[in-house]
Amino acid sequence: MHQEAQAVVHTLGNGQQGETVLDTIDLTKAYGQRVVVDHVNLSVKRGEILGFLGPNGAGKTTTIRMILGLVTPTSGCVEIFGQDLAEYASEVLPRIGALIEAPALYLHANARQNLRAFGAVLGGVSEKRIDEVLELMDLRAREKDRVRTFSLGMKQRLGIGIALLNDPDILILDEPANGLDPMGMMEMRDRLRDLAGRGKAILISSHMLAEMQQLCSHVAIIKQGHLVKEASIYELISQSSHQELIIRVNRPAEALLVLRAYPWGQTARMTPDGAIITGAPNNQPAALAQFLIQANFLPETIMPHSSNLEQIFLDLINDQSTGR
Repeated sequence: MHQEAQAVVHTLGNGQQGETVLDTIDLTKAYGQRVVVDHVNLSVKRGEILGFLGPNGAGKTTTIRMILGLVTPTSGCVEIFGQDLAEYASEVLPRIGALIEAPALYLHANARQNLRAFGAVLGGVSEKRIDEVLELMDLRAREKDRVRTFSLGMKQRLGIGIALLNDPDILILDEPANGLDPMGMMEMRDRLRDLAGRGKAILISSHMLAEMQQLCSHVAIIKQGHLVKEASIYELISQSSHQELIIRVNRPAEALLVLRAYPWGQTARMTPDGAIITGAPNNQPAALAQFLIQANFLPETIMPHSSNLEQIFLDLINDQSTGR
């Protein structure tokens, strides 16, 4: 964390880095007999970026709507700094900022005018706060330009800026990198990391797993309304049972077909440069080398292949034992 962010964290008036900000406690939502969110327990602390992941229809959107007070839980509750959202909505909701789907911006107006307009809805926001948000979102140089001239990444940054107008403790974002080019995603990543460094707790729902791996400190994975995993990125990847090897052999296309014929090699796949990523008999590199030699494939290299979030996500979602 750079020195400026550290200074801000140490002077936070509402709490310290690592303080729990958001809890969902056995959060459940049913529509008739259909349970779409089932006893979900999430926790987000200051300075954390939690990636909320799951396939379409898993219950992510309903969970987020309950956190924002837009949907009433069937049972369970949402707590902000230990206060029940249902009982203290007027006190705790202003501590949440959200950007759900694409921001509804006034395209004919400039950035400052947009912030003023949305600030008025909140009951008035000072010009000083608008200046702070423009600076924070790196929009100061373009504040007088009409929003219709902005790139998609700049519009997304302005949308996040609107969510930050009331200086919330929690920021909830739904697919903030949708449609962004690589440069736009990098800029978004930098902005969100900076906000986390300033003590914000950030919850992001996204399908972009590679981006989530680079951005998030923690992930929570939901499947059919059930939370199947919540862990830090480091723990999830380092403790993954999906250990694979990357190998180079003569006749790789033939070797790939042979490997896929065995249970431990069913997920074997070829990289664009001709290497093969595969499991191994009993998860042993030596056993894989012996197998390849006996199958008349000369292994030139056998190296560990780091698990990635996408593969871990697919393993958890496809694992029948995680369903209920």
